[in-house]
Amino acid sequence: MALTRRQKEVLDLIAAFVADHGYCPSYEEIARGLGLGSLATVHKHISALERKHYLRRGFNQSRSLEVTPKYVQEQRKHRPAAAALEIPLMGRIAAGVPVEAVAGRERLDLGSFAGQENLFALEVRGDSMIDEHILSGDLVLVQSAPEVRDGELVVALVRGSETTLKRFYREPGDMARLQPANAQMPPLRVPLAEVQIQGRVLAVLRKYK
Repeated sequence: MALTRRQKEVLDLIAAFVADHGYCPSYEEIARGLGLGSLATVHKHISALERKHYLRRGFNQSRSLEVTPKYVQEQRKHRPAAAALEIPLMGRIAAGVPVEAVAGRERLDLGSFAGQENLFALEVRGDSMIDEHILSGDLVLVQSAPEVRDGELVVALVRGSETTLKRFYREPGDMARLQPANAQMPPLRVPLAEVQIQGRVLAVLRKYK
């Protein structure tokens, strides 16, 4: 069933509030946020959204509204097309001996990264990967992946408390080697059972301004 304009506004407000605060808004907060003068009107819209399976609530609990996966799936469908994330690739430029710069007609498709599911970004802190030119303050784009291949650059949770960016290798004896890219730092060797892979790195971004 399609949403009315006001139902969509109520749903968007609840989703944004939960994302910002970690809990759902009260009826009074929804009414204020949308300029509604009646709590009964808020209740009517929420009941309609429950019937349409966009919201659900815990039994006999306050602030228990939850946005369902149906809403998340429909939001993904309305994301900008990948073509909107393209920028011109104007050619190649030498970082050593100068070469003639020739404008090309290719395009760099950022949608190949941003359009993927389960993608998130992390800001790098520290210098354990400097020999791969990953510096403190850089951003890494990471795709959630519980399983990775040896040699991949990963985000790993070690012993349930420490998250680190390293190259991942399996070693004999059910051990894992988390390899930095810094000659001054030794590899970290821990039992595989104490390593949880949270994702593989797809790209590194650096802002100069």
